[in-house]
Amino acid sequence: MYNTTQPDPVSLEIFKNLYQFIAEQMGIVLQNTAASVNIKERLDFSCAIFDASGLLVANAPHIPVHLGSMSESIRSLINDQSDTLKPGNVYLSNNPYNGGTHLPDVTAITPVFDENEKQIIFYVASRGHQADIGGITPGSMPPHSTTVEEEGIIFDNFLLVEQGNFRETQVREILLSHRYPARNPNQNIADFKAQIAANERGVQELRKMVSQYGLETVQAYMKFVQDNAEESVRRAIDVLKDGSFIYEMDNGARIQVKVTINQEKRSATIDFTGTSGQLNTNFNAPKAVTQAAVLYVFRTLVDDSIPLNAGCLKPLEIIIPAGCMLNPTYPAAVVAGNVETSQAIVDALYGALGVMAASQGTMNNFTFGNDRYQYYETICGGAGAGINFDGTDAVHTHMTNSRLTDPEVLETRYPVLVESFSLRPDSGGQGKHSGGDGVIRRIKFLESMTANILSGHRVIPPFGLNGGEAGQVGCNWIQRQDGTQENLDSTATVEMEPGDVFIIETPGGGGFGQKS
Repeated sequence: MYNTTQPDPVSLEIFKNLYQFIAEQMGIVLQNTAASVNIKERLDFSCAIFDASGLLVANAPHIPVHLGSMSESIRSLINDQSDTLKPGNVYLSNNPYNGGTHLPDVTAITPVFDENEKQIIFYVASRGHQADIGGITPGSMPPHSTTVEEEGIIFDNFLLVEQGNFRETQVREILLSHRYPARNPNQNIADFKAQIAANERGVQELRKMVSQYGLETVQAYMKFVQDNAEESVRRAIDVLKDGSFIYEMDNGARIQVKVTINQEKRSATIDFTGTSGQLNTNFNAPKAVTQAAVLYVFRTLVDDSIPLNAGCLKPLEIIIPAGCMLNPTYPAAVVAGNVETSQAIVDALYGALGVMAASQGTMNNFTFGNDRYQYYETICGGAGAGINFDGTDAVHTHMTNSRLTDPEVLETRYPVLVESFSLRPDSGGQGKHSGGDGVIRRIKFLESMTANILSGHRVIPPFGLNGGEAGQVGCNWIQRQDGTQENLDSTATVEMEPGDVFIIETPGGGGFGQKS
């Protein structure tokens, strides 16, 4: 019925939406069955489908930093365990050195076998941000970690489900036997089970699809969907020009990028040579994160409605020198590389291409907790302006796409009060098109807890482009119950007592073009 040698546009559209729909179904199961606020309320998770070689085919529109990097995790599993993969097995991975992003983002991977259970025909995966995976601070986002061990527990293609049996004893042992163990293993296990359930929904839906259309058709259209994405990116590259950019960060590190367009081959080389070497802080971005940022930028340049997938990468050659902060080697700390440096890479690329001013360039990662509670949130800010648009106020930008927990849920589950949450007027840079405004968030603590902030653009403002002004820098500070004020750096760990208020003012986006 379907032509498997040449796609027709209608069938291509149908299959593209079917693959995406399956990933969305997986996401709904994960949200409904998860235990943690992180996954259930903030939607800090991603689900995707991969072909038999581990290449991304389609995803739900979840978190860009997860989606562009998950393929590396699948391919690592194939390289590592290809002889032992069996029907009914599920694997767990968060290793930043082979496809992981940072340790709280744990991926459950399920191989999908054909009906004879002989051959793997797809993989499905779900990546969820765990509320705590051990490490030196509650919430596993320590601002001052210097090795990956201090950030929590590494799962490296760990067998979580063996031929249908959940290995709870073994996973609990790993969670508790680390030098800095997980603080709430029951919640981890509940979330892992939710990820298994999400993957199982993906397996069922893919099998349904195969029985309806036949394996040959389903696999042919997976390739066509990837080919279509590749062609869309090549069309976007056709209108780009060479460019370069140097992006300075608050900590003195710099990202240097040069984009060279080959018009004849309709391809681009993205070269990060000149970028700072591996850092002794945790702002190192694993190679998979750097690749995810590049993939995201080039996907956003495409006007067509295509799923982010492996085809988008084909026209791109990415050069990231080994041992630099964008391709670190073990045991470099990486927790901020995923959330902060990924944002900087995106803005550096937009700067090199001349298409958009910097957005807030940070996720304003705020964690707090003690032995009983662990919570993590990212906080919105201003988006950068572009050639023909103003930046948006108070949004999550670029590599993150999660929600904030509703105040009612936050105050019910944790001993804190959201004292206020408001726009930060005039924090966006002026220009022909102005950058978006950041926000001011005030959280009052009702119990003693450790709080952490991991943020950027507290020193160096988000840049404007083509004569547009920079956005305002953010700031982090504490108002103690006795009225004294403490100003904090971009990254800080601090003890909060009842009545203390933690205030986060997020950066505005840069403006684009001179104001007439």
